[in-house]
Amino acid sequence: MKRIVFLVAITALFLQSCSDEQQTSKERLTSFVNPFMGTDGPGNTYPGATVPFGMVQLSPDHGLSGWDRIAGYFYPDTIITGFSHMHLTGTGAGDLYDILLSPINSKATKTLAENGNRPYSTFSHDNEHAEPGYYQVYLQDYGINAELTTTERTGIHQYTFPKDDNSGFIIDLGYSLNWDAPTDTYIKVIDDSTIEGYRFSTGWASDQRVFFTATFSKPFVSSELYQDNKMVDNMSVKAKNTKVIVRFPTSDNEKVVVKFGFSSASTNGSARSLSAEASHNNFKTYQQAASDRWEAELSKIKIETDNEIWKKTFYTTLYQSMLAPTLLSDIDGNYKGADGQYHSANNYDKYDTFSLWDTFRAAHPLYTIMHPEKVQDFVSSMLSHYEQTGLTPVWSMHGNETNMMIGYHAIPVIVDAYFKGLLNDFDSELLYQACKSNAMDDDHGIKEYKELGYVPVSYDHENWSVSKTVEYAYDDWCIAQLAKALNKTDDFAYFMKRAANWQNHYDSESSFLRPKHANGAFLADFVAKDYTDHFCESNAWHYFWFVPHNIQGLIDATGGPNRFEEKLDSMFTYHPKEEDELPIFSTGMIGQYAHGNEPSHHVAYLYNYLGKPWKSQERIREIVETQYAPVPNGHCGNEDCGQMSSWYIFSSLGFYPVNPADGIYVIGTPLWKNAIIQLGGDKSFTITCQNASNENKYIQKVSLNGKELERTYIYHNEIMNGGTLEFIMGATPNKSLWISPESYPPSSAK
Repeated sequence: MKRIVFLVAITALFLQSCSDEQQTSKERLTSFVNPFMGTDGPGNTYPGATVPFGMVQLSPDHGLSGWDRIAGYFYPDTIITGFSHMHLTGTGAGDLYDILLSPINSKATKTLAENGNRPYSTFSHDNEHAEPGYYQVYLQDYGINAELTTTERTGIHQYTFPKDDNSGFIIDLGYSLNWDAPTDTYIKVIDDSTIEGYRFSTGWASDQRVFFTATFSKPFVSSELYQDNKMVDNMSVKAKNTKVIVRFPTSDNEKVVVKFGFSSASTNGSARSLSAEASHNNFKTYQQAASDRWEAELSKIKIETDNEIWKKTFYTTLYQSMLAPTLLSDIDGNYKGADGQYHSANNYDKYDTFSLWDTFRAAHPLYTIMHPEKVQDFVSSMLSHYEQTGLTPVWSMHGNETNMMIGYHAIPVIVDAYFKGLLNDFDSELLYQACKSNAMDDDHGIKEYKELGYVPVSYDHENWSVSKTVEYAYDDWCIAQLAKALNKTDDFAYFMKRAANWQNHYDSESSFLRPKHANGAFLADFVAKDYTDHFCESNAWHYFWFVPHNIQGLIDATGGPNRFEEKLDSMFTYHPKEEDELPIFSTGMIGQYAHGNEPSHHVAYLYNYLGKPWKSQERIREIVETQYAPVPNGHCGNEDCGQMSSWYIFSSLGFYPVNPADGIYVIGTPLWKNAIIQLGGDKSFTITCQNASNENKYIQKVSLNGKELERTYIYHNEIMNGGTLEFIMGATPNKSLWISPESYPPSSAK
């Protein structure tokens, strides 16, 4: 209840403080987006400029490390050290922050030990603005106004300087935060307007390479190169810690544009990216182009509602759903691969930043509706990772496998895209072998999983035995479906047997999935609500429900529908006690349900499998209304590269992919009077709600294309064929709707 009151109060305050410019630009959907959503609290988002799925995320850096500054920026902070070009969106991983540019002048005298004794300026949110594709802040100690925008592969800065004889910039390649550390950097001054170089670094991703070419609209009159903070008399410098300081005089209100082109393969690639995408110095033109790209993407779903806060939340989450994956190949298609070699993407764009433990659940299914052409590039990118390493990505970024989190969740992404008809031109045998690769590996407990039928207890780092078993079992079901489609009968039987491995953890005594030793004995002293090494960022309550390919089997194992319903009710009503130790990722709590982390995301929809859809509608609306708001503290947990946002988008439209690879969306409860999804060409899918309001959260009746819908789900192809889904809503539950088992979503493993 405290969080509900807090969100309502902070939302009201924030909306009151919106600028006149935002208020008068309501006709553009970009005006409903607040890039600051998630920059306070646990969201870990960044407010800076980028384009949809772009390589560059140009955003302010406070220059201070810490969990709250994982994305380089934390709303309560009051200083800015500079602006770096690469950031992760909403993760728990402190990496990137590549190529820091800091404007300076004679007033840049303050430094902090905490930011590496770099100059900084204070700033105020009253003189700061962000919108899709654009960020602006006034650096009040310097009297310099900073503006940022991007193209796909370039970062474009415009600075308005006061009169000063000692204005200029620092390009700092030694700058690092959190897990990130440079391993080799290089700077070369080409002439009085051009600098090139690279920054190689390690961190969460062990071998990152960023090549850059920078040009300045105002020639600098001096340049100083530094190696390990000592000035060197040369035109180039190479070391772990390098920087260059350029200086020039400025008149009052003089504008200087700085442009950076990037490549992960070469400075030739970064120069080519710059010349191809940013050939002139008209900042406003780039800003408008970035805004127009966002407007086009946001316009793919148009909603009608009387609730302004909900509308801002929707378009902000829609925006944040497109901040990852990120482009990796340069303008010539070249990129640094996961094998450490340089490669060329032929006939596709190479993407990375695949936060698959998070995004396979809802973000990637959303992309199959909104960005089918991108899905093909995403899958091609995963296949290239397989060809370079022998495995599909687990959690890859910037041409690296981080092996963060668990599962082999590229598989449901690939299988989902295959069955939705998006991979018809792909080599099906290559797709299958790629999917099979991780499942037949021996690392991450998979060897024991294959031998025993489960991952046994151990106390190695991140053992997470139960979580691994159930996620491997789901991915195996996905492989089995692809094997069946390709007439691989033996493999189908083999992987279907593995898909049932979740049962090996079921303990009838506790009625939970319980950790198990290699000798077959269940772990003693088991407490379901405890957060232990046996569950990935979760406890036994969270992971009990993760059998999306066989919900009916889980219901049967639990003791039938009544017992399952009682347990599901308890999930939302068994609240933690004050003395319970909750980890940092256990946020967005409703009972044991934790919306701030991904394993719980499908759980509210499970009442549909019991003939009690009104209970799902009740819980979904509670989550929608209490765990999201278009304000800095508006995400209840890490946004996680679009997953948290994608849950909201689907749920607000009225359906969700409980099983992310079966092409079925289970119905929840819609928010909008009207929502139109543009599908390309002249096709669209319209969702209408009679009596839509805050109070009317219960579905009374549903029709699809004029015919009453007698099931609690719709198919992907029913959306993509175009048509109309009509809801009639009410303030009280319709307990006679969809009570027959024939109306339940399909849910037995086959």
